[in-house]
Amino acid sequence: MNLLLDTHTLLWWLDEFAKLSAKADAAIRDGENRIYVSAASTLEIAIKKSLGKLDSPDNLLELIEHHRFQSLPITIPHTMEIATMPKVHSDPFDRLLAAQAKHERFTLVTRDKQLLDYPIKTLEA
Repeated sequence: MNLLLDTHTLLWWLDEFAKLSAKADAAIRDGENRIYVSAASTLEIAIKKSLGKLDSPDNLLELIEHHRFQSLPITIPHTMEIATMPKVHSDPFDRLLAAQAKHERFTLVTRDKQLLDYPIKTLEA
């Protein structure tokens, strides 16, 4: 299975395992699954960190690579997918993650209830 980590899921995995559901933890640890981190998430983290709204590791890229998570770039097809999706979420980062999950047919690992209204597969973080 291909899993796309929501931004909060990534940060919880790196710092606060206790916040993750048992199913999400097991799915991320399962060596049969491929785990992806979107450039949208790292952009969101960088912006919020630079504004002083988020505390995150200074070595984020190193940690992502250490856990062997795959990088998911933002592509034009991903951004065009947003236009076909219902407008149920106002956060542009979450809308983009949902669009990427839909386009790539990935399962989005999230605890954001609004994302459940998109036509994508989800796994509770």
